[in-house]
Amino acid sequence: MRSTDLDARRAAFRRLHESGCFVIPNPWDIGTARYLRHLGFQALATTSSGFSFSKGLPDTDWAVPRDAALAHIAEIVAATDLPVNADYESGYAHEAEEVEHNVRLCVETGVAGLSIEDATGNPDRPLYDLDHAAERIKAARAAIDATGADVLLSGPSAISSAMPIR
Repeated sequence: MRSTDLDARRAAFRRLHESGCFVIPNPWDIGTARYLRHLGFQALATTSSGFSFSKGLPDTDWAVPRDAALAHIAEIVAATDLPVNADYESGYAHEAEEVEHNVRLCVETGVAGLSIEDATGNPDRPLYDLDHAAERIKAARAAIDATGADVLLSGPSAISSAMPIR
């Protein structure tokens, strides 16, 4: 894929965010990505749970290994001409330096954006403490900036995984 194509997708994704609210569906494979494109959606976002379930795996932190997730993200990026936001779990690492390395790998797939959650994968301590979570997001942003790519970053909280279901 040419970098000019990726630049155009990334610019389109930024414009969508600047224009207000929009709907971004979650394909779990090439077929659903193409179908959603056909329906007229302007961007796509990968789904870690959808991909896990399609492989017969649970929706738990890192049930899908990092390299398999990266291959899946690249596959969705290549499936259409739409910008793609990657559901990149918790960055497939606990420490900021490892998150930084893994985010660079994710940017290389051609994504227009990516999300790094604050879930630890530890049921006794499901969320990173605020300072550590902030360091991880700073490292992710530094990784993106070092590539020179105009990739958006979000840091959603996985607070729902920390709250007991009643």
